[in-house]
Amino acid sequence: MISNKYLRDLYEYPDEDTSINQLLELLKSKDMDFINSLYDPLDLEECDEKEIVYLTKVSALIDYYLQLHDMEVPHWLRDERLKFNKPYFHSKKISDFDKVRLQYTNPTPFKERNVFFDLRGIKRF
Repeated sequence: MISNKYLRDLYEYPDEDTSINQLLELLKSKDMDFINSLYDPLDLEECDEKEIVYLTKVSALIDYYLQLHDMEVPHWLRDERLKFNKPYFHSKKISDFDKVRLQYTNPTPFKERNVFFDLRGIKRF
């Protein structure tokens, strides 16, 4: 189980897109309670496979945000388990050309996890 209350609540949303939008809003509004909660270690051993998949997607967004704002990135966000073997593209309708473009243009927090978002779609920062 995801021990971070905020991330667990986001994970439990019935719709993943809504969950990710809520995450982006927490980051954009610089909700310090949420941001500070990220510095409490998260025990990935207690998470099931579906939770790890979710955390892999959102860890890329969180890592990107923290780096963008010159904030320290918690160690657990860069755990080796938070990476996909094959590229994951968040957009459902995406051409092969756009997949290649995203793999080339996404910043390191996304590339390292093999998680790709269209930065125009997440632009809130």
